[in-house]
Amino acid sequence: MLGLKLPTDPRWADIAEKNIEEILVDHAYCEQKAASTAISLIVTYPEYSELVTAMTALAREEMGHFKMVHDKILQRGYQMGWDRKDDYVIALRDFFPKGGSRATQLVHRLLIAGLIEARSCERFRLLSEQLQDQELAKFYKDLMISEANHYTMFLKFARKFGESREIVDQKWQDLLEFEASIMKDLGNKESIHG
Repeated sequence: MLGLKLPTDPRWADIAEKNIEEILVDHAYCEQKAASTAISLIVTYPEYSELVTAMTALAREEMGHFKMVHDKILQRGYQMGWDRKDDYVIALRDFFPKGGSRATQLVHRLLIAGLIEARSCERFRLLSEQLQDQELAKFYKDLMISEANHYTMFLKFARKFGESREIVDQKWQDLLEFEASIMKDLGNKESIHG
């Protein structure tokens, strides 16, 4: 369903299980960044009313997820800690060339956001299936469903605002291939995308 070209190595879930505090803190920051992305799209593309409406709802939902993860951090006696760079997201942002029309830049941003959501969904599925902690496993199952909806929403908007469905779908496939190449070097860190 997600179209990812390279699945996460299942051993990543073992790394996550052994470093659950790090996973929760990284996850909290991922939710915060997702909300920031939605707000940034509103600010940068206010003329797209349907997008603004969807991103407003998304920002609220992502901050709700942030609160849920932060609550889990506090319940377990952990601290939020500092944000750390996300090599995965940095690499994805460098894929598309800079410049181009506003519409092209929007499509690129939407495709990258959709792919981040798809990979998060896949990682949450692994956590929901492999964590021994049943409370956290259920928590990640519920979030997985939400992330799948986000991924499809971003892809739908990219297709709507893109030059043509064929061009957008080709960019999507190219981005998926690139993402698979960077995933070969990831999956060995205690972070949601690492």
